[in-house]
Amino acid sequence: MRTLASIFRIIAIVAIAWGGVELLFETEPGQLAVIQYPKTLLFIGVILLVSIAVEVSVAALRFTLLRSLSPEKQELFLASEQKFSKKLSNYFERLPNLLTRSKAIEEEDEIELDHNYDGIRELDNKLPPWWLYSFYASIIFAAFYLARFHIFDDYTQVEEFQSEVAQAEIDIARYKETAKDLVTIETVTLMEEPSDLEAGKQIYLNNCVACHKADGGGGIGPNLTDEHWILGGGVKNVYRTLIEGGRPGKGMVSWKNDFKPSELQQVASYVLTLQGTTPAEPKDPQGEIWQEEIIE
Repeated sequence: MRTLASIFRIIAIVAIAWGGVELLFETEPGQLAVIQYPKTLLFIGVILLVSIAVEVSVAALRFTLLRSLSPEKQELFLASEQKFSKKLSNYFERLPNLLTRSKAIEEEDEIELDHNYDGIRELDNKLPPWWLYSFYASIIFAAFYLARFHIFDDYTQVEEFQSEVAQAEIDIARYKETAKDLVTIETVTLMEEPSDLEAGKQIYLNNCVACHKADGGGGIGPNLTDEHWILGGGVKNVYRTLIEGGRPGKGMVSWKNDFKPSELQQVASYVLTLQGTTPAEPKDPQGEIWQEEIIE
């Protein structure tokens, strides 16, 4: 287990697990999944422990197998391992030459050209295989590209751009429907889940009772239990009032810098549950009776 190869294998497995977590979990821009979702660290930790356990088990099995062999067979076993390690080492030593096809300094006279400029010799080295095959692949790609877009008149760049923009708009709209903190006046909807209404109630009790009272009967601010609204009723108008504030100079302040959009949506939804209730000391109606427009 103390071999360098074992340590590299463990690091590689943990790195793969970490990369998988980062790919599978959606995060906010610039945020790591392991930070936004701390529980993923538990998964990576389990992978680390399992990897260590496997390496320890393999090492223990090798040691047990080696102890069970006779001295002669032990020597053969160790010799075979050394032979494999040497073969692997030779392969990695030859790898740079396979990638570049370069000649050793001692053999450069075989590819030397009859060009000598102030002692600077010119060699006829072969092109690196990776570069050569990439060049061939680019020629093949160019042939297909030419046929597809210039002979058979496939989609143009303008059409591709318009298609991607249309798809992006669909994706953004779908994302806004599910992203709580991207609530806007246009997309806000009435929340009916008890947990959301309870959260809105707590924010209301902590911040709004000074002006509207705990039962919504109104004080400095208007009565929230009747049908009259100064700036319009319904979840969109109430949410707009929370975001933008009330009438200039004498209305409610804007709360957009104090709470998240999703929290203000919860407050707006809770405020609308006060409609039709009976407060202890209701304030006289203010504003106009508001009725929601029914679109047929």
